[in-house]
Amino acid sequence: MSGNIIQLNEDLIKNNLKDLVRDSVEETLNALLDHEANELVNAEKYERSGDRKGYHSGHYDRNFTTT
Repeated sequence: MSGNIIQLNEDLIKNNLKDLVRDSVEETLNALLDHEANELVNAEKYERSGDRKGYHSGHYDRNFTTT
């Protein structure tokens, strides 16, 4: 028999999966919020137009805190 044994670090896998899910949710929520802001002011970020009254300024990065 071969001496090859696969060992998995379950805690490492759970932490990496948790980080992956958190990052995915954060990216999705930010994309949804950006899309909603674009529709509310009828303009993309930094877009200039004389026809609209609203404006869409930039944003800043935030940390999405979950447990």
